[in-house]
Amino acid sequence: MAFKQVLELFELLDSAYVNGAVVKNYLSEKGHGNIEVETVQGEAGKTDFIKIVIPGKTGKLAGGTSPTLGIIGRLGGLGARPAVTGFVSDGDGALAALAAAAKLLDMQERGDVLAGDVIICTHICPDAPTMPHEPVPFMGSPVDISTMNKYEVDPAMDAIISIDTTKGNRIINRRGIAISPTVKDGYILRVSEDLLDLLEIVTGEPPVTFPITMQDITPYGNGLFHLNSILQPSVATTAPVVGLAITTTVAVPGCASGATHLDDVEKAAKFSIEAAKDFGAGKARFYDHDEFERMVQLYGSMSHLRGFGVHSQA
Repeated sequence: MAFKQVLELFELLDSAYVNGAVVKNYLSEKGHGNIEVETVQGEAGKTDFIKIVIPGKTGKLAGGTSPTLGIIGRLGGLGARPAVTGFVSDGDGALAALAAAAKLLDMQERGDVLAGDVIICTHICPDAPTMPHEPVPFMGSPVDISTMNKYEVDPAMDAIISIDTTKGNRIINRRGIAISPTVKDGYILRVSEDLLDLLEIVTGEPPVTFPITMQDITPYGNGLFHLNSILQPSVATTAPVVGLAITTTVAVPGCASGATHLDDVEKAAKFSIEAAKDFGAGKARFYDHDEFERMVQLYGSMSHLRGFGVHSQA
């Protein structure tokens, strides 16, 4: 269970004064990980990117070969001050990712060290802007998506879980958590059976998945509609990426306060922790390697979908 960590971090993050240093101090008291914070200035303000690296027993940092899982808390901001008072729905992804980091650090101190390394990344911004979107307004961000990917997608990540509030839509009509199909280098692949098993175990319910489109796995800024930014890490890596959505029955704006359900956030954190255990131990596959190679042989590379198109100068 990660309820304690979720509760503590919610109280910490629900503040107009929270920043990366505050979160780093909290996590440093939990255990011994490598925690880095960097402040980045954007056109609409600034934010603090935070990266927590937790070494595994047989991970790369120890000279081993166990794979590294990346957990990204994707969001525009924890708050939309001064327009909105308090923690907003959009902050759930960061809350879940940081709770997973806190729990993993605590586990390590208690002797439960995972096989592989785990890298958790997100950013801390209590006063992000908002932006128009249908069917409900989106949270904006002080920095653009390419900057987020630069600081949150680490080349050492062999697979990525991208946690994002995914409530502002009419595609997912159930409260809780849901996973996407795996995205790898421009291909939308089948939903991982191993991750479906973990989702059943963690929630005690039938697994919930959600559809994604070709538009969703192309970069922001190309003029196409995106469900949200949950799959944007996939444009910055060739590693497999799975979206872990925190969902609701009705469409809830990302900039809405009072919309965070801590039990759902805890499920997302717990799922990420269990995935880190199994992925590092070689028990959980995000995709079928042989089938992916066969698809590339038959239909060629789809990596161009990670860019801005053949007519773009970007």
